[in-house]
Amino acid sequence: MMIMTTLLLGSITSSNAAAAAVSTYDVNVNVVSLGAKGDGKTDSTKAFLSAWAKACGSVKPAVIDVPAGRFLLKNVVFSGQCKNNAITFRIAGTLVAPSDYRVIGNVGNWIFFQSVNGVTISGGILDGQGTALWACKNSAKTSCPSGATTLGFSNSNNIRIVGVTSLNSQMFHIVINRCNNVKLQGVKVTASGNSPNTDGIHVQLSTGVTILNSKIGTGDDCVSIGPGTNNLWIEDVACGPGHGISIGSLGKDLKEAGVQNVTVKTATFTGTQNGLRIKSWGRPSSGFARNILFQHAVMVNVQNPIVIDQNYCPDHKGCPGQVSGVKVSDVTYQDIHGTSATEVAVKFDCSPQNPCSSIRLQDVKLTYKNEPAQASCSHAAGTASGMVQPSSCL
Repeated sequence: MMIMTTLLLGSITSSNAAAAAVSTYDVNVNVVSLGAKGDGKTDSTKAFLSAWAKACGSVKPAVIDVPAGRFLLKNVVFSGQCKNNAITFRIAGTLVAPSDYRVIGNVGNWIFFQSVNGVTISGGILDGQGTALWACKNSAKTSCPSGATTLGFSNSNNIRIVGVTSLNSQMFHIVINRCNNVKLQGVKVTASGNSPNTDGIHVQLSTGVTILNSKIGTGDDCVSIGPGTNNLWIEDVACGPGHGISIGSLGKDLKEAGVQNVTVKTATFTGTQNGLRIKSWGRPSSGFARNILFQHAVMVNVQNPIVIDQNYCPDHKGCPGQVSGVKVSDVTYQDIHGTSATEVAVKFDCSPQNPCSSIRLQDVKLTYKNEPAQASCSHAAGTASGMVQPSSCL
């Protein structure tokens, strides 16, 4: 919606090799030995930074162990460059943000990694304690801070986030920004359906990001895909509650990097606002979205199962009377089935200046109240093949 090693798990790399590396070569640092306390009350920020300093300064691969317990952390930045390219946070416990949202609400990120290479986050719960901030925002108060992203990676390479749970983030849960070769697997995101701006996983200006076998329920996009995203693979993801998987918003800036080579495969959407969405601001931009494949998706009572919206203009500010410059092309919807919560299940509302092109519908069946749903097209061209219901308007 708006605009983030050596692995220890056999599903990512050889478990035997990882075990040998840990036992023979790795430096092990336990945060408790450096003063962290898992009582949920004692500020453990300095202990975590000390552990990072030891791991980052080691010429050998390093493991930072976080045992069971609740460890209170204020905003913390883990920076490279490190002397090794294999640091693993092995988390058995829970990292807890301050209960007073004002402590980290204006710092942008709670747990932030910048300019690192070869970092793995394995296991654990990240509790952003965002409910009080959501209540502030939902009360329409003007004094609420924007909130902190729970886990952010920026300008980093070869990152693994495995088996991590993000709970009640103040704002975005996980952000991947200006990164290369990132794998998120077995991630769980949990927040209320009415929690504002709590995107599950946001990717932008990054190449080679993979999101696998994850369950995301939140108050905004389950996955949001921002400008400059290339070679993104999303597979086996369950979304709901939330606003679906969204490419965009694109086109907010006049000069903007495009999005290309995105695959979303085997996804389930349950009670979400949207299913598979592409959206762009209704204003001039050099942005684009192309070579997109949405394949094997199941919709369960989704308000807008398939939607391209190129007239996004929140509060009708900054774009009235303008049209989107974003070019949307080569988008395939293949094997999309399920139920729509509204009569119009397929909506392509494209730019009159830059019509959507090469849109393909293949084996799509969406119903509304046990009847065929409807499709709506504006400035969209493409083809339909196989069983397509609602009848294609392309």
